[in-house]
Amino acid sequence: MAEWATIQADDGGSFKAYVEKPASGAGPVVLCIQEIFGINHAMRDIAKYWAGQGYIAVAPDLFWRQEPGIDITDKTEAEWSKAFALFKGFDVDKGIADLQATIAFARAMPGGNGRVGTVGFCLGGKLAYLLACRSNADCNVSYYGVGIEGLLDEAKAIARPLVMHIAEEDGFVSKDAQAAIKSGLADNPHVTIYSYPGMDHAFARIGGVPYDKTNADLANARSEAAFKAALGA
Repeated sequence: MAEWATIQADDGGSFKAYVEKPASGAGPVVLCIQEIFGINHAMRDIAKYWAGQGYIAVAPDLFWRQEPGIDITDKTEAEWSKAFALFKGFDVDKGIADLQATIAFARAMPGGNGRVGTVGFCLGGKLAYLLACRSNADCNVSYYGVGIEGLLDEAKAIARPLVMHIAEEDGFVSKDAQAAIKSGLADNPHVTIYSYPGMDHAFARIGGVPYDKTNADLANARSEAAFKAALGA
């Protein structure tokens, strides 16, 4: 059951969020945080996946301040150029504020149980990490987040489960960055890091060039276990 919801931003204006509900119509909420391609087919499929696991899936349009309704792919050079331009123009702090507004919206959704998790990919992986540091989300999952190594000073605020999936051959996250992330988070009991040998960035994106079903299924099973424990599904 797919629909679009409208969420009020804290600083004025509003933005859309794609919503997929499970067959039962009820369950905990999982926020699906976009890559740099907007709420495209891949992100809608991710929302459908989590709805299929029994969650209400909500995917907010985080590029709305630049251009609402971005829906592009990774298939052409022109789309990559547009995606990187949007990424460059993205205000991370405002994006986090929009996600915090989405969490508040999700906690009050009909059919929800008041608990909210987040799962983010690429840009969304960084935002999921920041939500672990800055929000009251009950569980956060980061897939190959970019730029986290420069934000490790915030890690001391992490007080709820954070699961991180790191691709060891990630073309956007260097080996040094990966090592810094693992070292910087090693002492936090709330953080679990999984590393995937031989995997490149976006290995869990169905239809993408780096997609690897075996490792994607493994990562998704680990994410599902974390959500089940934290959200009560």
